[in-house]
Amino acid sequence: MTPESVVYLGQQALQLTMVLISIMLVPALIVGLLVSMFQAATQINEVTLSFIPKLMVTMLVIVFAGPWMLRTLVIYTQRLIEGIPGMLG
Repeated sequence: MTPESVVYLGQQALQLTMVLISIMLVPALIVGLLVSMFQAATQINEVTLSFIPKLMVTMLVIVFAGPWMLRTLVIYTQRLIEGIPGMLG
């Protein structure tokens, strides 16, 4: 196994991780920004007011995008395991 292949595998893993995490974090970030703007406009400084909507949006994203995310992760893992003989030889 060459150093280039190790770097390539690490790069693929990081790209997949970034895609899967951004699918969950971007909607939570948008909701947090909207709630913060609402809090600034109304001067309501309640911590749970920003936490609960972000939690709900994250859960909804997991419910709707979870099967796709799991399928993507399983396909990547299968390709990685199937490629082991080619990496060693």
